[in-house]
Amino acid sequence: MRIVIALGGNALLRRSDPMTTEVQRRNVRVAAEQIAPLAADHDLVVVHGNGPQVGLLSLQAEAYRGAEPYPLDVLDAGTQGMIGYLVQQELRSLLPARRQVATLLTMITVDPEDPAFAAPAKFVGPGYDRDAAAELAADKGWTFHQDGSAWRRVVPSPRPQRILEIEPIRWLLARGAVVICAGGGGIPTMLPASERGELLGVEAVIDKDHAAELLAEDVRADLFVMATDVDGAYLGWGTPEQRRLGRVAPEELAAHAFAAGSMGPKVEAAARFAARSGRRAAIGALADITKIVAGEAGTNVIARTAHTRTAQEWTAQPRTEARTAEARAAQERTAQERTAQERTPETRTPEARTARERAARAPAARPRAVPRERPASGPGTEGAR
Repeated sequence: MRIVIALGGNALLRRSDPMTTEVQRRNVRVAAEQIAPLAADHDLVVVHGNGPQVGLLSLQAEAYRGAEPYPLDVLDAGTQGMIGYLVQQELRSLLPARRQVATLLTMITVDPEDPAFAAPAKFVGPGYDRDAAAELAADKGWTFHQDGSAWRRVVPSPRPQRILEIEPIRWLLARGAVVICAGGGGIPTMLPASERGELLGVEAVIDKDHAAELLAEDVRADLFVMATDVDGAYLGWGTPEQRRLGRVAPEELAAHAFAAGSMGPKVEAAARFAARSGRRAAIGALADITKIVAGEAGTNVIARTAHTRTAQEWTAQPRTEARTAEARAAQERTAQERTAQERTPETRTPEARTARERAARAPAARPRAVPRERPASGPGTEGAR
């Protein structure tokens, strides 16, 4: 099977943990030990969260008074490299030397009209008590929401639209690599309306589960797993009547409400993937991932037409030629050739390329959601970032 596994930021850095490299490495090692055995029989794509880590980097950047603070898209890219490196290193230590593991910086476009820009809701960074949060809000202009007993910073979380590096991801998978990508939901970017001109970074954090769901669709995953620090999605969470959902259809989930900042995005992503692909999505504890893959643990979201499939059918490795790495590579080559054929001959001429380059350098209209601006050149601006 081809499996996309989304690791929650809190699975890699628990709420009570100090945000040190050694603690994160220890937690990543635990995650890698759970994931590595799956690589023997399955194609794997790993997506990780970054909520605690991007908040930490933001605080570190704010502490340096000699330069303008780093924007969120750059911090997102930083966490992709930082966490991706730890995951890649630990997986390489556990997998055969011939099995390649690659971390790919991944940009994902967002809609400038997304209503999330007007209503920040994505938790980032550590928790504070009420007084400390109020002081930071007044000092830095940040928005805080309550998360359990603590207060945490919230930032816009627009929906992912398109994964710009999807072709390299498919290429690596077709050649047998374990791919770590779309970390932290991807680096949020915007393209001008014409899709020509400068690619712009955005002050936002894309929800990792929604980005992973889009990725699972794009790579035609057979199974989409969201591994977190609880063993599934619960109804009545925190009450005496709480109960874990076992197998459920996407439409059944729509009748229930889940916490917007935690389980809500996971449930929504699972329902979307199952409904659109007809394949299984699952939510559960990282420690149970082998059982989750077997359909024996977690909350399993399955389209009604697929409910009759057994756990053995879910986990059986397909034997047809279409499932081999060679067939996958051939399919990808065919898709690339089809894309090339759809381009008119004029778009491939040197003159057309020159025209496109001129258009790309032309100023683009500013989108509604104001992206990060680069500092203007001139005296006193060099080295300001």
